[in-house]
Amino acid sequence: MITLMLIISIGEFKNSTMKTLFIGGIKSGKSRLAETYILASAQTKPYYLATTEFVDDEMRERITIHQQRRQDRFITLEEPLHLAQALANCPGPVLIECVSMWLNNMLFHQCSEDQIFQELTAMMALPIDLVLVLNEVGLGIIPDNPLARRYVDLSGKAAQLLAEQCNQVYFCSAGLRFALKS
Repeated sequence: MITLMLIISIGEFKNSTMKTLFIGGIKSGKSRLAETYILASAQTKPYYLATTEFVDDEMRERITIHQQRRQDRFITLEEPLHLAQALANCPGPVLIECVSMWLNNMLFHQCSEDQIFQELTAMMALPIDLVLVLNEVGLGIIPDNPLARRYVDLSGKAAQLLAEQCNQVYFCSAGLRFALKS
C-alpha cells in the first residue's frame, strides 16, 4: 500500500508544473536572475515570451540589451497582449518578460480589469512551467494621476494573484534574490 501511494505521488509530481515569480524594483536584477534560474532548471531550451511593444527609441535600446544578453539560449516569442493564446501550444518551460509591460499594454489598449485577470488566470492554468518577471511598483509614493494609480493598483493585485498561484516567489534587490515562498 505504501509503495502504491509513493508511485502515485511520484507520478503526480512528474505531471505537476512549476510556476516561479521574480518580483523587484526597476534594475533590481530580476530579469537576469530569472533568466539564470530558468536556464539552470530547464531540461530543454526554454522559451522567452517578450511582452514589450516598441514605443520609442529608449525602449528599443532596452529591448536590444535584453536580446543581446539572452543571445540564442532561448526560443523567443513576442506577444504584447494575448499571453495564454501565445503559450497554448508551447511545450515550455517559458520565461515571461515581463508581466509589468504586459499590464501597461493592456491598459494602453483599454482592456478592462476583468479581461486582465481572465488572461492571467488562463495563463497560469496552462500545464507548462512558467517563470514570470514583475516590477514591484507599490513601495513608493502614491502617484499623482488616476492612470498611474490604476496601474499601481492593478500591478499589486496581479502580484498577489501570481504569488498565490506560484510555487516559488523571489524578491529581487541589488542583484540578489530572496525567497518569499519556496
